[in-house]
Amino acid sequence: MTKSRPTPGSQTSLRDANRARIVNAVKTHGGLTQVELVGATGLSPASVSNIVKELAAQGILNTTQATRSGRRAQFVTLAHESGLVGAVDVAQRHMRVVVADVAQQVVAEHHLPLAKDHRADAELGRVARMFADMFESLDTDLSEMLALGVAIEAPIDKRTGLISRPGIMRGWDGVNVAESLGEALNCRVFVDNNCNLGALAEYRRGAGRRRGDMIYINASEGIGAGVVLGGKVWRGHHGIAGELGHVTVDEQGPLCRCGRRGCLEMYAGASAIVEPLRSDRRGLKLQDVVSRAVGGEARFVRAIADAGHRIGVATADLCNILDPERVVVSGDLANAGEILLGPLRHTLERSLLVSPDHAPEVVQGQLGNRAEVLGAVSYVIDQLSLLTESGRADAKDRMDATQTKAVAS
Repeated sequence: MTKSRPTPGSQTSLRDANRARIVNAVKTHGGLTQVELVGATGLSPASVSNIVKELAAQGILNTTQATRSGRRAQFVTLAHESGLVGAVDVAQRHMRVVVADVAQQVVAEHHLPLAKDHRADAELGRVARMFADMFESLDTDLSEMLALGVAIEAPIDKRTGLISRPGIMRGWDGVNVAESLGEALNCRVFVDNNCNLGALAEYRRGAGRRRGDMIYINASEGIGAGVVLGGKVWRGHHGIAGELGHVTVDEQGPLCRCGRRGCLEMYAGASAIVEPLRSDRRGLKLQDVVSRAVGGEARFVRAIADAGHRIGVATADLCNILDPERVVVSGDLANAGEILLGPLRHTLERSLLVSPDHAPEVVQGQLGNRAEVLGAVSYVIDQLSLLTESGRADAKDRMDATQTKAVAS
């Protein structure tokens, strides 16, 4: 007996579409209040309330009480499902490792500093050991890890899985991170540039929520950018889109770690900011500079403001090309707040083709130094969803082919 399908335009078809709209909104943003769901879906409050109750009863959504702007609200997330994923953010001077469930809730997390010239072989081995310990602490084992997402502070060539420009992450050149960790952990591994994943996280659950096209800038040891266009991260043909720190500022300038001269990082990266201030302060770090600037020390305020100006010039060029609605700034330098953002914003507005009234908003990221690893969580779950949907499509094609053959016979 053939199962009838909802007629397009029928009440059943419309309700199914509305259910899917709500589930997709929750999935995209990681969680929304019912009021936010109304804005995200365009449905009426009554429709959202009824569908959320229905989906919660079916175990598809989970609702909890939350407080927003001093008011109680119903917070909606995907229901907890069995299975865990891992995520790693590897930067020049730190590594963050988390375990999350498939509803993107972090259940275990570690953060540790790294030596300046750390090597992939040592750090990838440490990642495997850390995950083994973290899963043991959760009273389970690594066989429960569905997949792993990795954020690397370097452009990744999607065709090869390797860092596409030697020298940007010394000690990691020529290393296929996905293959190495996949063998060590016996699971699928998905790798992307850290700023791409930071942009993904801020767009879905941070300062870029409910916005249009967006540029995400991470200003820390280095400077990078991630670009969101049409709701999707734009990586470019070779995976190097958004390498803002390696935009040429002066062709005759100092030699950069990427092998080229006069890159923006050589004028606004951590070393360029810290070295002139170091003098007898041999242990001075970028975080120290930020703290002292926030404390009002003029030399340190001026150093960060100068960096903001230089980043603003490069960001203006990017904005003139892409015309985003918002620029989200994160990383260690962003902790200086308006000391960095003010000069960046002023320079950006002065250098744009459009009037200041039409300039993109420049705001500080909401996820802090966790943006990249949270983006890796979202990324790996997205990839698993694509694999699941692909598998279902293949199975449906096989079933349709079998049915067609049976009818023909």
